[in-house]
Amino acid sequence: MALWYDEVHEDKLRFGAKVKRTLFMGQSPYQKVSVFETEALGKALMIDDLWMCAEGDEIVYHEMITHVAMTTAKRSERVLVIGGGDGGTVREILSYPHVKHVDMVEIDAMVVEACKEHLPEIGRAWDDPRLHLSIGDGLAWVKQSHLEPYDIIIVDGSDPVGPAVGLFNEEFYRDCYARLSDDGILVTQAESPKLFREVHFSLIRTLKRIFPVVKPYYQSIMIYAGALWAWIYASKGRKHDDINDELMAFTENRSEFYNRDIHLGAFAVPNYIRRALAEDDKGN
Repeated sequence: MALWYDEVHEDKLRFGAKVKRTLFMGQSPYQKVSVFETEALGKALMIDDLWMCAEGDEIVYHEMITHVAMTTAKRSERVLVIGGGDGGTVREILSYPHVKHVDMVEIDAMVVEACKEHLPEIGRAWDDPRLHLSIGDGLAWVKQSHLEPYDIIIVDGSDPVGPAVGLFNEEFYRDCYARLSDDGILVTQAESPKLFREVHFSLIRTLKRIFPVVKPYYQSIMIYAGALWAWIYASKGRKHDDINDELMAFTENRSEFYNRDIHLGAFAVPNYIRRALAEDDKGN
């Protein structure tokens, strides 16, 4: 009999994968961490029984959360990643030779260690000397006023449950704003606009109270509930189409999914989202 592992959404929808074998399963102080080898997508990470990433699908997510900011930033020498325990986001950031320093703050050491051992194909930059990994709370990290400003902050957290809840509140993003340089950019994952509709819109509203430029963008991620996934680009002034041609050419030459057309097209907002955002703007 085939073994399947399913993500269940509100006892209404199931998203599953056929599993060859279980590679790791543990309970950290924060969450349940599992790694499976699946039939269709290779090795995959689940946290609290929610799909996080898989070898056969991760490139889309990690390129989209990373390169939109990296190709539009005025500077991108210092980068902060909050979360991202699988290592895919820092892998993409560190593909740029001009990056000098990356702080990665992940709350759960078990996630990092499980991914280092079982998903080394995703996290291929753990030994890069420019990477400084801290196991700790990202909310506390961005409260440190003595930190040298970051050019880019990427919030690569999980769904708004458990230890990730704080990554969706206004105080956290105000602290992020304070840690950014004058032309700094923040990108955060922003859930499924269909299945986590209110979370998605609430996060857009929150960032609009803090940043002068806020633009959601979208792409399909096969392994995620609802398929259509969202991120938000927020900046102190840089715009999503302020593309550095040299950096874009560099990225297009090495990326598997991301390119200029994908970048610009991702900011095309579906009508149901556009109308909801317009109603929000009327109310403000």
